[in-house]
Amino acid sequence: MGREFTEKDMEIFNKLAPEAGGKNMSSMGHPFPFILRPVSHKFAESEEDFKERLTRLTPEEIEYLADLAMEGKEEIRTLEDEDSDSFFEILGEKVSAEKVEALKDKLGIL
Repeated sequence: MGREFTEKDMEIFNKLAPEAGGKNMSSMGHPFPFILRPVSHKFAESEEDFKERLTRLTPEEIEYLADLAMEGKEEIRTLEDEDSDSFFEILGEKVSAEKVEALKDKLGIL
């Protein structure tokens, strides 16, 4: 259910995982279908590391990821639990509590 990364997706992915060297490919050679999941599962070394990576994003970029998640084009539910919590926290800080509630409601997250 993934998608082709747009130029904007690659900019965000490169900000979150610069060690990927500008490639959005798994070690098996498949393109990642999402931005946040590989950062959560493959690149971030801890909950704190993931959160620090998210703080690199502008409010517009974090909102863009939230909008993709609302459209089913980005995955939040399969992140490590602490990482999804961090995403919602940063979204609330940089965008709004209303955006957090709308996204949680859309995803069926309490």
